[in-house]
Amino acid sequence: MDGDRAKARRVRLIVVTELIVAALILSLAVSYVVVRVREHQDGGLGRPAGIPASVSTQLAELMQLSALPMSTAPGFTLTDQNGRSVSLASLRGKVVVLEFMDPHCTDICPIVAQEFVDAYHDLGSDASRVVFAAINVNRYHLRVADVAAFSREHELTTIPTWQFLTGSYPALRTVWHAYDIVVYAPSRNADVIHTSDIYFIDPAGRERFEASPIVDHTSKDSAYLPAVQLASWGQGIALMARHLLGG
Repeated sequence: MDGDRAKARRVRLIVVTELIVAALILSLAVSYVVVRVREHQDGGLGRPAGIPASVSTQLAELMQLSALPMSTAPGFTLTDQNGRSVSLASLRGKVVVLEFMDPHCTDICPIVAQEFVDAYHDLGSDASRVVFAAINVNRYHLRVADVAAFSREHELTTIPTWQFLTGSYPALRTVWHAYDIVVYAPSRNADVIHTSDIYFIDPAGRERFEASPIVDHTSKDSAYLPAVQLASWGQGIALMARHLLGG
């Protein structure tokens, strides 16, 4: 009996510890995003080095843009929302705007989706030379149907070059690691906490720039971004893509 009670106490301790760790991670992630939003609103960051002249300092600060060493982007072969196999190598010759998304996300991912749609329209005649892509970060929703549903819901299917890529959990985890994406998914019904970064990959397949999407929350914890900032993000993504096209 004593052994059973001791075992029960150990189980409770493990559960409580896991809950505390999850709460701390969530708290830190939310605090980090809020601080970044306030920094951008206050204009508290300096202009990063290596940013194209076409991008204003204010916009570079908003997007938290940074130039990356000109190295080959990590390769992958995954499956898109239409069930087709897609490799990064097959996209050579086009600029790739790459993000990491949760197909069940109701927080920052839908906002980035809107920014992608806006950027597509801002690109005009250059749009056909730019691929907008995302890689699934939800290990519990890996089906093609999951990424297809998200794509339809957020009108990403209006972008002809859109690719929402998924695959097996081991295959996705390898890609997350290669791009320094941290993913915390404690259970099927819990919110997925993950790094939200946009990589700009040039037509030669090299990582050139990185941006960090931001989000704010209402008093009821609904995610949003002011309309002016949302439009600016779309314009900024388009400007970066056009720069990599040589425009």
